[in-house]
This record gives sequence, C-alpha cells and structure tokens, in this order.
Amino acid sequence: MIDAYEDPGTPDTRGGWWFLWWLVRCQPGRSVAGALLASTWMVLLAAQPYLMARAVDDGLLPGRLGVLAGWTGVMFAVGALSAWVSILRHRVMTRVRMDANFRTVKVVVGHVVRLGATLSRRAGAGEVVTIGVGDVQTLATALTVVGPGVGSLVVYAVVAGLLLAVSAPLAAVVLLGVPVIALLTGPPARRLQGAESGYRELQGILTARIADLAGGLRVLNGLGGKGLVADAFRDDSRRLRAQGYRVGAVASWVQALGVGLPTVFLAVVTWLAARLTAEGSMSVGELVSVYGYVAVLVGPVAFFVRMAYDLNRGVVAARRAVRLLRLEPEPDTGTLPAPAGPAELHDPVSGVRVVPGRLTALAAVRPAEAAAVVDRLGRYGPTDATWGGVRLDAVPLPDVRRRVLVADNEADLFAGPLREVLAAAHPADEAALRRAVHAAAAEDVVRGLPDGLDSAVAGQGRSLSGGQRQRVRLARALLADPEVLLAVEPTSALDAHTEATVADRLRAAREGRTTLVTTTSPLVLARADTVVFLADGKVAATGPHPALLAEQPAYRALVARDGGETDDTPDAADTPHPAAATPTTAPPPAGAAAPPATEPRA
Repeated sequence: MIDAYEDPGTPDTRGGWWFLWWLVRCQPGRSVAGALLASTWMVLLAAQPYLMARAVDDGLLPGRLGVLAGWTGVMFAVGALSAWVSILRHRVMTRVRMDANFRTVKVVVGHVVRLGATLSRRAGAGEVVTIGVGDVQTLATALTVVGPGVGSLVVYAVVAGLLLAVSAPLAAVVLLGVPVIALLTGPPARRLQGAESGYRELQGILTARIADLAGGLRVLNGLGGKGLVADAFRDDSRRLRAQGYRVGAVASWVQALGVGLPTVFLAVVTWLAARLTAEGSMSVGELVSVYGYVAVLVGPVAFFVRMAYDLNRGVVAARRAVRLLRLEPEPDTGTLPAPAGPAELHDPVSGVRVVPGRLTALAAVRPAEAAAVVDRLGRYGPTDATWGGVRLDAVPLPDVRRRVLVADNEADLFAGPLREVLAAAHPADEAALRRAVHAAAAEDVVRGLPDGLDSAVAGQGRSLSGGQRQRVRLARALLADPEVLLAVEPTSALDAHTEATVADRLRAAREGRTTLVTTTSPLVLARADTVVFLADGKVAATGPHPALLAEQPAYRALVARDGGETDDTPDAADTPHPAAATPTTAPPPAGAAAPPATEPRA
C-alpha cells in the first residue's frame, strides 16, 4: 500500500475510465493477486456441486459407505481451502481499495497545493471537499471489479464448461442467460450514472454553502443576512433531496434487478434440469450438481449487476476528480532575476508605489480596490506591476513568494497547536515566536489558552474570537519576516486600544523593512510613513496622514466619519462597537483635527 511519503505517480486525466485504470496499474502485483485469489475462491465454490454429485452417484449405494466418506472428506477439505483463500482475497482487495483511496487523496491534495491561489478562482471549496470526502471513497469501491469481477468471469466460464459436460441445452441457457441479464440492467445503470452526476454537483454546491456559513455566520447575523442565507440553504437542500430521491429510485431498480433476475435465472435452469432428470436424460446426482452450479452462479451474476452499479458511480466520481486535476496553475514564465536588494513595488494600473524600507498605508474609498492593488503587487493573478523596474510576472514565482508575502485578514488557519499554526512550514525558535506574538499584541490570546502556545486551535480558528484570529494571522505573517509584507486590513476586528497597540508594535517590528497596510483606521494611518489615498481605483493623493486630513476633504470624510461597525466579532475582553456608539477620541496628530478612535472598517 502507498506510503504516506511515497510519490503517488502521475494520474491519467484523459477521463474517468482512464483514471480508474491508472489506479489499477499503480498496483499491478496486488491487482493480479486479487484477481487470482478471487478466481480460485469462486472456482472452489463451483467445485462443491461437482463433489456432491460424485458423493450422491457413487456413495449412496449399498456397501459404498467408504466412498461416501471419502467424497465427504474431500468436500470438507475443499471448503476449508475455500475459506482460507477467501480471507486472503478479502485482505488483498481491502488493500487495493485503500491504496486507490490514499493515492487519490495524495494526488488531489498535491494538485490543490500546486494550484495555490489559482484554486479559489477556478473551483469551489464545496467541490474540493466533496471529492476528498465522498468521491474518493466511491471510486476506490469501484476497484472491487479487479478481484470479484475477474473471478466472476472465470467461474462463469468454468460452470458453463461443467454444465456442457452434463447437458448441452442447460449450458446454452446459462451462456445466453447472463448476457440477457446484462442487457436488461444496462439502461437503468446508464440512467443511474446521469442521476448520480447531478447529485454530486448539487452536493458540492451545498457543501460550499455550509463552509461559507461556518466561516461567516457571526458576520451574517450582525448584518441581518442570516435569514436570507438560511432560505437559500433550504432551497439548495430541497433540490439536493429531490435529486437524491431520483438517484434512489434508479438505484432501487438496479439493485432489485440484481437480486431478482439471478433468482429467476436459477429457477429456469433448475426447472429445465428437473425435466431432464424426469425424462431420464440426467441422473439425480447430476440434478443436484446442476442446482449447485446455478446456485454458485447466482453470486457472480448478481455481482455483474452490482459491478455495473459501482462502476457507474465510480466513473462519475473519477470524472469529478479528473476535472479538478485538469486545472492548471497559472504558468510561471518568469526568467528575469529578482532585484538584488530592497526595491520599489509599483502598480501602474492604480499608480501606487511602495517605497522600500518604509511603512506605507493604502486607504481606499472601496475596499475591493485596495485588495485588487495588493493582489497585483503580490502577483496573485494577472499583473503589470514592477519590482525594481522589472515586471513582477517576469520574475520566477518562487522568488516572488520567498520575498513578498501577502497577509490577508481572512487567510486560512489550519487546525493544530498554536505554535505550529504560527510557524506554518517554517520552524521557529521560542524567542522568535514570542517576538511575533508581542508585535501582534496577541499575548492575551496565548495566556487565555490552557496550554499556551501548545494549545490546540480549531480549523479556521473557530475556537478564537474574531479579533484573536486576526492577531494570530498577523503574528504568523510577522514571524515569517518577509522582505516585503503586504497586509490587508490587519486590525479591522480590533477595539481601539488594541488597534493602537498593534499599530505601534507593527511599526517597530517592521522597522527598516518594506510594509504596505490597507486600512482606513486613523490609528494605523497616523503611524505610517506615507499614506496613499485611492479613489476610483487610482491614486488621488499621497503624503503623511495629517497633511491628507488637512488638504483632502474626500480622505477626511473617509477616515474621520463617526460610528461604523467592525467586520467581525471583537475580542472577548474588548467592548463591541455598536453602530451608534460614542467613539473614544485618540490623541490627534500635531496640526490635525482629532479623529475618533473607533472607525468603520472596510
């Protein structure tokens, strides 16, 4: 079975069937062993009716007790061997399915990591979760065809040969009956594939909505949008349920045919054999063997139907995985060297310039415009930005990622000890961790956890308040200590006192380093070396915060208006800001009007 650190290989993404065949080819020895063991097991099952016929015809005669005992002993030995082979077959096929499951998970996770920021723009979170949780298990189950599927074909041929030795008409019925069953179950199986595909699509949509709700329920409740989203969730659930009923209806027909048709098949063959026995064309022992042969065939025939069901579901799941694996990350065409040292970042679309070694604040009338500037300067998507006069997209992407860090205030937080959440993939010593926590004013977060930095944090920081999550994200970014830090609204969920502390410590921690912060908070803007005011996506003014307050009415209206609300729940120890709360006034900068300390957040 594939090791946790083993290379899973290159998947065949030409289609669902090709992907399933690739999973088989990745484990040829185990697949062949599963097929051989399953074939041996089923042939041993088919041997029992033959041995029983010999016991009846040769042993049920006066004075032949020894012969009867001998055949009985042989039947016992064959039964014991069959049980042992069945155990081996089950173990091997379990490993086949587990290998397919783990290999697919590794391929999907590895590809998602390679896609990076491209993933969120080209595939929904619900689709990825559905593939990782449901589709992987479904396509792994489809590989059961490798063992019992091959074994069923082998025992079908063996039984047909044994019946041919007993009666040619019975052999003809068996040989023709199975294809007829396959033809009868084909249309429902194809309908099931279409219904299953639609169900998986709706399931992905609903999973994405659940993930969105889990991450933003507090915000939705505060904005009064919880009822609207709940109605949409109910509608999606209703559509998924209706589609599930359609899948269940088709699946019930497939499964009913899988049980009913083999039973009818058994009855027809048994009736014919009984007629032949009554006519004297067959012995009683041969009648018993024919019944046993057909009883053995009920399993393989039922499995043929079940196999079609599992394969159709497996192909649907594999196609979804292939569709994700076909997504390609944005090509990295960079060939020019990155600047040798700190250099200016320039976004020609907006006119924003980030001077090296200084703290620059970007205040935008529309928050989305500031985020778009950061995306271009961080090379998350198409960009014309330059870095030291060199186009950013002409520099190899690994060089950009190593030196330029975009810290989004909604960036993912993975589950695990807080120490690992902060350090991410970069091991850090205790002193560096403490410095980053201090710079983000997150000491109270650490103190409030039972085991400090070793305390477990839930995925996306759900065990923390909104302000605590934001400071943990900022501490993680500061611990990485990038040459260029582009932080999006790093203090939007904090109360005024904590925000002022973070602003002071951020400036001290990033002294001499290039830092851009998007914000409309005067507490942060007042501590920036340069403030860039963005209106309609373009630079409207640049300068110190006090100068812009005095000279730019639009800027003053943006950053000095009263009231507002935070984007998320503030720290538990802090006082929430109601929409009409009376703001606390911070000390004004020299020469400027005193702005309120609690500001509306972008």
